[in-house]
Amino acid sequence: MSTREKRAHIAAETVELLRRGSYMVNGAEVPLAAALESMRRGTTLYTPTELTTLVNALEPPAPVLTTIQVANCTTFAAAKSLVDSGLGNPLCLNFASAKRPGGGFLSGAQAQEESLARASGLYASLTQQMAFYISNRACRTALYTNHMIYSPNVPVFRNDADELLAAPYTVSIVTAPAVNAGAVRKNQRRHVAKIGPCMAERIRSVLAVARQHGHKALVLGAWGCGVFRNDPVDVAQWFAEALLADTRFMGAFTRIIFAVLDFDEGAPTFQAFRHRFIPEND
Repeated sequence: MSTREKRAHIAAETVELLRRGSYMVNGAEVPLAAALESMRRGTTLYTPTELTTLVNALEPPAPVLTTIQVANCTTFAAAKSLVDSGLGNPLCLNFASAKRPGGGFLSGAQAQEESLARASGLYASLTQQMAFYISNRACRTALYTNHMIYSPNVPVFRNDADELLAAPYTVSIVTAPAVNAGAVRKNQRRHVAKIGPCMAERIRSVLAVARQHGHKALVLGAWGCGVFRNDPVDVAQWFAEALLADTRFMGAFTRIIFAVLDFDEGAPTFQAFRHRFIPEND
């Protein structure tokens, strides 16, 4: 069995345990039904108009000291570290497929969203909000739309090795597609100038959803820097402009981890975020 086939098999197992509402570890049943029902009830689709209204209505927060970390790890590894340090229910950004719930996770594809979908209840939340995918499929550009899905209290039940956990933990997830910059540059050149403003607006919408739901700990990352071909230096800068210069978000969060999993030689994507957010003497 190939690695992709193994991932597809694990994805099928995940879909089945979500349907069943439980799974077995070392002969003991781990219940999920109540957690999944709570997640489903709270799942919210935000339209672009609603997000614009939300962002524009924000007042500067009562500021707190914000610690920003850049880690070469997965999104859920970063989230687990926040949970273990007492910062429960962090909000994670899902680098979403605009057109398919969970991206290609059912077929064994491997990117950030697929890893989240295999390891958690996320897929059961996303499939409730097909309007998100219908709107993006109808979109005529690879800028995609500013729709977002907020999934609260998502149970995470696998580790980075795809092993089932005896004790699941909980995160919340905001699902949003980055601009597919590579496709825009190749096929829709008249829209190239919109890439930066669109990404900057979408980042602020993500942060507004975080504030709306009271999250103080976030897991962000190199959003759209893989197959969507956004420049990591640009994406790090757009996040920095929102988090460090926009009074609606400055001091709004206690801990932020940029989880930037980078296996390339020299880790250029990781380094782009590290250089932007971590002082040289640290």
